[in-house]
Amino acid sequence: MTTTSENRKIRAAVVREKGGLFLLEDIELNTRLRPDEVLIRIVAAGVCQTDAHVRDQDLPVPLPLVLGHEGAGVVEAVGDAVVSIEIGDHVVLSYPSCGHCHPCLQGTPAYCEHGMQLCFGGSRLDGSTALSKQLPDNSPELIHGHFFAQSSFATYAIASERNVITVPGDLPLELLAPIGCGIQTGAGAILNSLQLALGTSIAVFGAGAVGLSAVMAAIIAGATTIIAVDVNDERLALASTLGATHTINGKKEDTKSRIKEIAKSGVDYVLEITAHPPMLTLALEVLGPLGTAALIGGAPAGTKASIDMNTLLAGHRLRGIVQGDAVSQIFIPRLIEFYRAGQFPIDKLIRYYDFKDINLAFADAKSGKTIKPVLKMGVA
Repeated sequence: MTTTSENRKIRAAVVREKGGLFLLEDIELNTRLRPDEVLIRIVAAGVCQTDAHVRDQDLPVPLPLVLGHEGAGVVEAVGDAVVSIEIGDHVVLSYPSCGHCHPCLQGTPAYCEHGMQLCFGGSRLDGSTALSKQLPDNSPELIHGHFFAQSSFATYAIASERNVITVPGDLPLELLAPIGCGIQTGAGAILNSLQLALGTSIAVFGAGAVGLSAVMAAIIAGATTIIAVDVNDERLALASTLGATHTINGKKEDTKSRIKEIAKSGVDYVLEITAHPPMLTLALEVLGPLGTAALIGGAPAGTKASIDMNTLLAGHRLRGIVQGDAVSQIFIPRLIEFYRAGQFPIDKLIRYYDFKDINLAFADAKSGKTIKPVLKMGVA
């Protein structure tokens, strides 16, 4: 292992209270790496709705906490057991997994039995955290971290070899950062989970970063009817430029009637991203025979949706999708090649913000002004 001083001063965005602002603070990162860990200088990090859910404690994670789970940067040190990552590599950070449970061993790490704890535990699996802050009385304050095994709203982060993906050095890290979660999830739902075939039809409920990534992936898959549904006309216009054959503004039109006009027998697939219960109900109602509805959007714990059980008797299927069923080390390079070929223009989704403007980035994402904010901590 390449050694570093045990504690490093870093700049991080800390959430200290439910729904509170992100506070930029100087804290300490213990850089004594575990055998499978990687130390990364963060260059950029995408802003995702999951970060907002945790900030607001819809998904309770202990506070104070450093969030961020779409990081990208440059490797500065690696643990003794790391074999696939080298110092100086440009990397994107994605979701973690343990590598030992049944889902991991059968090649489905997105459904890791320890995934919830690794992502939302606020610590490593053993309860430790590498983040702290020295208080005025010189006592250490524990800062929860290791969010998605990264906590990348910071100038440095510690990740696991399993959620670090090397990327080409000739592409900007700030462009590639958001691929690690939201973009991977939307595209993976189409190409991995549903495996859309040539000539199929799909309705995408929600035209944010995940939904628009799904629209672009549906074009790659050869779908011939791609319906984007949202309540924001600007996002729907962008969906059209990215390949949607039809758009529906759910505030101005009856979504169910319009889909049935477009696809008389119903669509083959619906991707539900909004996490609003009525939309999941609707997803099943607009399917054609043997169609599949898939839920990506994460709702607060305990949220329930009403389903007419008889709709399932048309051979309908309903499933959930995590991270687009992607094995990130394989799928992210594939998405990058689609981008190089001009088939996956993720740059059209992104707006950049300085790290100090993190609260503005979240506000713009909430208002719909920005589809995918990306924070820039520095340059590679």
